[in-house]
Amino acid sequence: MNDVRKLVQDLKPVLLMALVQVAYASVNVLYKLAINDGMSIRVVTAYRLMFAVVFTFSLSLIFERKSRPKLTWRVLFLSFFSGLFGASLFHNLFLEALDLVSATFATAVYNLVPAVTFILAISCGIEKLNMQTAVGKAKVLGTIIGIGGSMVLTFFKGVEINVTTFRTDLLHHNEQHVVTLHSDSGHKFMGVLCGFGSCFSFALWLIIQSKMSKEYPCHYSSTALMSLMAAIQATAFALYVEKDWSQWKLGSSIRIVTVVYTGIVASGLVVIIIAWCVRMRGPMFVSVFNPVMLVLVAVADSFMLGENLYVGSVIGAVLIVSGLYMVLWGKSKEMKKVDQSSVSSEITQEHEATEVVVMPTTINNGNSNCIKNANSNCESNAKVS
Repeated sequence: MNDVRKLVQDLKPVLLMALVQVAYASVNVLYKLAINDGMSIRVVTAYRLMFAVVFTFSLSLIFERKSRPKLTWRVLFLSFFSGLFGASLFHNLFLEALDLVSATFATAVYNLVPAVTFILAISCGIEKLNMQTAVGKAKVLGTIIGIGGSMVLTFFKGVEINVTTFRTDLLHHNEQHVVTLHSDSGHKFMGVLCGFGSCFSFALWLIIQSKMSKEYPCHYSSTALMSLMAAIQATAFALYVEKDWSQWKLGSSIRIVTVVYTGIVASGLVVIIIAWCVRMRGPMFVSVFNPVMLVLVAVADSFMLGENLYVGSVIGAVLIVSGLYMVLWGKSKEMKKVDQSSVSSEITQEHEATEVVVMPTTINNGNSNCIKNANSNCESNAKVS
């Protein structure tokens, strides 16, 4: 029974992060549909974070009203930058890339997050390289294979796979605009730059989040603070940039579904799950799941948005899954070593404490000798002169 419970605890972060990638993939499809409907990128981000604030603050009041630690200036400082790099700046850059290039391409650039996170985590001392061990080699090689797979999926096409029988083109009503937009090389270049910027921003957020989890270990409250800071930043930026007030009207159903779903699920539940996983397994563990989203987005693009699926996509998907498995194997071995070392240290401390208890102590008081130990009372042989 204990083995089953331990297995469930070990698999919980993996299953949760897999669900996170499914949620993010569906968000990308909704974003593409909302942008195609003419909705402003800045307004989408502002509305998303507003809904996230309402949802996360409700959860924090329900579950952490009495257990919340004291709010300090350091926590507010971390919340500000967590909201900046993990939400307002990240979403604006990523949506700009999504608007200028295809969803698959934008997501592929985003999959440089594991490499950037790995470098930042090593620089900050959160992760250790340990290339002399099998665990260290597996983590590095798995990261490289995963990134290579995302690049193969993006740049290598090969033979086209015919999926027209199951395809539903949700963008058919504005297809000419999309083709024209994607044919502009200048727009593509700007989209790639925005994609790289969003990648670095998200990786930096994972590092900040690891610090935030230690300073303020309440996932609902920390997510609510982050969402509040990000909502203020994104709304101020949207009001400054977007001069067309009609953009703030949520007229069509796709706009309403997009902002509600992305706010409650993507910026609410998903961020809470990521914060918990970062605390349990570290930022590197979370970042290696990003290539899975690329596979899901490529499939969704092909079946729902009318983009072509090629053999290169399948090869890239296999490489991505292989690299992910190698990193997860390395992290599992690393966690086992940590658990074993903590157990052995506890046993050593208990053994030392036992030795201290049974050691006799001699107390001299003038002409008196008192011998004490854990199992007998002190006997006095003092003579009164």
